[in-house]
Amino acid sequence: MEVYTVTVATGTSHYSGTNNYIYVTLVGENGESERTLLDNPGLDFCRGAVDQYKVTCPAPLGSLLLVRLEKQRYWVEDNWFCRYVTVEPPGADKPLTFPCYRWLIGDVKLEIREGTAKTLRDDSSPQLLAHRKAELQERKTTYRWITWAPGIPRCIDATTEADLPQDVRFDNEKRSDFEHSLQYALLELSLKKLAIRFGKSWNDLEDFKRIFWKLRSPLAEYCMDHWKEDWFFGYQCINGCNPRMIQRCKKLPENFPVTADMVQSSMAPRTNLDKELKAGNIYLLDYAITEGIPTNTIRGKPQYIAAPLCLLYQHPDQVLIPIAIQLEQTPGLDTPIFLPKDPPLAWLLAKMWVRHSEFQVFQLLSHLLRTHLVIEVFCVATLRQLPAVHPVYKLLAPHLRYTLEINCRGRTQLISANGIFKRVVSIGGDGLVVLAQKEYQVLTYRSLQPRYDFLDRGVTHLPKYFYREHSLLLWDAIHSFVSGVVNLYFLSDQDVQEDAELQAWIRDVTQEGFTDLPNFGLSSKLSSREELCTLLSVIIVTSTAQHAATNNGQFDWCAWVPNTPCTMRQPPPTDKDAVTMEMIMASLPDVSQSCVQMAITWHLGRAQPDAIPLGQYTEEHFTEGRAQEVIDRFRAELKEIEAHIQSQNEGEELQYLFLLPSRVENSITI
Repeated sequence: MEVYTVTVATGTSHYSGTNNYIYVTLVGENGESERTLLDNPGLDFCRGAVDQYKVTCPAPLGSLLLVRLEKQRYWVEDNWFCRYVTVEPPGADKPLTFPCYRWLIGDVKLEIREGTAKTLRDDSSPQLLAHRKAELQERKTTYRWITWAPGIPRCIDATTEADLPQDVRFDNEKRSDFEHSLQYALLELSLKKLAIRFGKSWNDLEDFKRIFWKLRSPLAEYCMDHWKEDWFFGYQCINGCNPRMIQRCKKLPENFPVTADMVQSSMAPRTNLDKELKAGNIYLLDYAITEGIPTNTIRGKPQYIAAPLCLLYQHPDQVLIPIAIQLEQTPGLDTPIFLPKDPPLAWLLAKMWVRHSEFQVFQLLSHLLRTHLVIEVFCVATLRQLPAVHPVYKLLAPHLRYTLEINCRGRTQLISANGIFKRVVSIGGDGLVVLAQKEYQVLTYRSLQPRYDFLDRGVTHLPKYFYREHSLLLWDAIHSFVSGVVNLYFLSDQDVQEDAELQAWIRDVTQEGFTDLPNFGLSSKLSSREELCTLLSVIIVTSTAQHAATNNGQFDWCAWVPNTPCTMRQPPPTDKDAVTMEMIMASLPDVSQSCVQMAITWHLGRAQPDAIPLGQYTEEHFTEGRAQEVIDRFRAELKEIEAHIQSQNEGEELQYLFLLPSRVENSITI
């Protein structure tokens, strides 16, 4: 008689445990054990429990291939989340680990494999090959593509988050926190609206302080004190919530007729615009993509948008400052060029309009499209085409956690026909889809790679561009980590080329997810380990560092509404001398819109209580020692980056901490 020691770990979140019957069958090369009810004295399978059992067999099973788990109802249905199973064969030095991390719902059977990562070529057992095939057939039925709107990346076929499989949904604590925090923010700000008067315009800029009650942050308050200053405007262009727009200006655009005389007063002594252009010290923000976008109507009143051009100058004293702003793409008598020497209110309003365009672009393009929707494509393709034993699945799984649910919630609550954007954002409704479609047509795989992005925008030497510096540190660490993992399981380029599952995955990504993208630049075939490493690094960087850079600071930069207004209620000014404080207040969001902007940016930008930091893996998909060593090296490098960033920020009045590894979440969960 052979006795196997079986350990079963139940999930740690609320309602992970079960009082249903759990059976186990061990499947080996030489046969199967008896179907065994797992039942110890007292309660089994409680939340967080690690229970141990004995399974007997009349003869050795040989090498273990699978563990079959079965759940059967006892009185009432009670779902169960299994973390992992370990099996210690008789006389073995150490147990074998079978990762699960799945919900068992209803009367169900689930077969899980031992945790050693294996590509298709590593499997020779007909039973294991059949298991791979069956797993993917089931997943392709469960996870299906759908087009939410034409001209943007395709997504998971789910009308709401309730339609998603339980395995990719928020756990109960996450769901409760998400819904409670949103209601808390909206309730507090509803009280403010009642106190101030719903739908009313503000009287002056100081009035915006009246919604700074409990929802506040040190950076938001710093922003409130310094938002009018030109240096602070320039700082936000490189280290704010949308640091990917700025580009070096080698030659002034033909539709932006700035002359040297116009900006001479902003120049350092003994220089001029032409000299600074040649020296590489002039930069440009160009919001041409917002030109012609349909605008929203809120409570029967039209909202407005501009398509600004903003010229910036890297002053010798290391300060980046705006020196000229044109609010539309076509110059003319009704499209003046605003300058720092203009009447102060005219210059201030021009900067507000640039920041207003910034809100639209960063929320819908830099944040939603280029992180959330891009990563959803890889998430769906991974679930459809890669079995859980595949090393690329194991590598990506922690970086895809909760992404499908947060995206479903975004489509139903934020950007839907009656969502929050429709209520308060100037391009809510049809405009947001049109804007996303325009960006999607120019989206390139190259631009998702940080080093190429900075090179192509000409900003590799822009001083104090902390976003660039920290992004590259994390890119290098992630690329090194990914290369270490890939090289463990793919010994040559040929191994990549001949991996049928991997090739099916990249075809699903390009041909199903990223459809209608003539210039995206990602091949439908992976030809080398280098290509694979770069692509996997792009996925992980986008779902971690890039998302953190555009999401985590949105409350800090947007809570003080005049700094980054979500909408404008009057058209852009056409006469510099006619700008008054009354015009500014009539343009900025009203009380109701301001309150919602503050509530939503706090809700979406706050630190998540259940966040898993970059490089921390609470679910251990890799079980073999050599993979764990690669993970340990990655964590050590992240610690060095953390120390470097903290040291760099010591004593700084305005700190850039959004890309601290400890503050970068492992996946897009908000």
